[in-house]
Amino acid sequence: MTLTPLGDSAVVVALGCGLDEAGLRRVRGVAEALERDRPAGVVEIVPAFASVTVYYDVTQVGGYERLCREIEVRAERVETDDWWRAARLIEIPVCYGGYGGADLAEVAARAGLSADDVVALHTGGDYLVQAIGFAPGFAYLGGLPEKIHTPRRTTPRTAVPAGTVGIGGAQTGVYPLMTPGGWNLIGRTPVLLFDAGRNEPALLRVGDRVKFRAINAEELAAWR
Repeated sequence: MTLTPLGDSAVVVALGCGLDEAGLRRVRGVAEALERDRPAGVVEIVPAFASVTVYYDVTQVGGYERLCREIEVRAERVETDDWWRAARLIEIPVCYGGYGGADLAEVAARAGLSADDVVALHTGGDYLVQAIGFAPGFAYLGGLPEKIHTPRRTTPRTAVPAGTVGIGGAQTGVYPLMTPGGWNLIGRTPVLLFDAGRNEPALLRVGDRVKFRAINAEELAAWR
């Protein structure tokens, strides 16, 4: 574990772990340990890939070295505690193609597959949440089968509806809100990935496992 300043109001905690399930669980564990027992002056904690970035109010932390010591103490506790170790498995139903999947045929053609083959590969993947970012609740999911890796679109769309499932390079994910986006759109889920009214607004956390399940248009329309 190494701590490196990021400007004058943040420190990056590099955990030196890979993007496998155990490594991502450790990232989440350190982030949650800091959330549960925040050092004075810490204003935001952002886990992503193999690091946790801690943002702070420089007038409240009592010095950079002191803050680093407090971070290290909390991170070291994670190695001996068990509360953070269990990974959650979240299932996300998806209606592939149609209104929400305008690029499914293009993804299939690029890979030399049928649309059904793309769906089978996408639903067969075992995904890990590697980072949350870009938009509130947007999870970058690693584990996309290599056959359907697809470069981002050269021209992004100005508005992608919430719930749209996309592929961007070697990752897949779900747009939680209507935003611009350059990923290839292959389907739509009725599940809310972000809801500000929930106790925990974002459905997914770093280190979670995700499985996609295909549903038809009638199931999508009837979803409550």
